[in-house]
Amino acid sequence: MYKWENVTETFSEKARHYSNTYLEICEVYDGVVEVSLFSSKEYLYEIYFSYGRMYGIVYVDAENAYSKREEMKNELAQEYEIHKEPTREFVNAFAEKHEVCLPNDIFFDASPLFDF
Repeated sequence: MYKWENVTETFSEKARHYSNTYLEICEVYDGVVEVSLFSSKEYLYEIYFSYGRMYGIVYVDAENAYSKREEMKNELAQEYEIHKEPTREFVNAFAEKHEVCLPNDIFFDASPLFDF
């Protein structure tokens, strides 16, 4: 069984200015599964995850952010222990249960391109 490793300190910039969020914690499991928590004073917290071909963001209120993150980590780790790549059934069930989103700015902020 693998362990979650906190890699938060490997990021030089933790604030995402365009979305007013701050990286609280980023953990990886066997260097493959990632779960990160972003806090916000103005918006819902964001839990970003990636595992194989599966990735996305789950929005959650501040009061439930840490427990939701732990729940997601446990489910992802259990699936990883059984299947090194997520199964179609797992992807569908996980996405539905946690209301996974794929926002347009998941990888980069394109808003400056429209500021002309």
